[in-house]
Amino acid sequence: MATKIYIVNYSMYGHIEKLAKEIQKGASSVKGVEAKLWQVSEMVPQDVLEKMNAPPKSNVPVISPNKFPEADGFVFGFPTRFGMMCAQFKAFLDSTGGLWQQQRLVGKPAGLFTSTASQGGGQETTVLTAVTQLAHHGMIFVPTGYASGNGMFDMAKVKGGSPYGAGTFATPADRVPTELELEQAFFQGKHIATIAKKLKQSN
Repeated sequence: MATKIYIVNYSMYGHIEKLAKEIQKGASSVKGVEAKLWQVSEMVPQDVLEKMNAPPKSNVPVISPNKFPEADGFVFGFPTRFGMMCAQFKAFLDSTGGLWQQQRLVGKPAGLFTSTASQGGGQETTVLTAVTQLAHHGMIFVPTGYASGNGMFDMAKVKGGSPYGAGTFATPADRVPTELELEQAFFQGKHIATIAKKLKQSN
């Protein structure tokens, strides 16, 4: 039976979803792994989104908490708000209380990735403060470390990401993830998938 990896994201302007798709490619590159991309529900009213110049949502399916037990591993992605997880993703995780009570996610590996508006905007704090969500579910936090390649040490280019997980910058609005950022995202997907597959085979 295939190892299932769910990449669950919230993306207002598309930056996070671009990383999520690369993470999906990385996870899918591992033999015997099925990687599926999901998004969480939007909380902001449509008229407000339009005033914020947010583009229309993609056709990525919206996930509900009852789908979580099907997965063998996860990668969660969300933009930062004042150095922490955005409210939309936090609200979704708050809705997983039933799974917490039933201990349905204990032992499942999970990674985290993010986007910020500036280099000091929370590339690391957003991920680190989100680890509490995984801990309460008994999930296993899987960081990327520096294993994604020499690009992690490149000081000549502006780049998101950290040893805690992939990352990108959402300013200016038309900026897209760079090659280095996409490389780390691909690696993160492959890394999580490899670990999730080993854990599943050992059970």
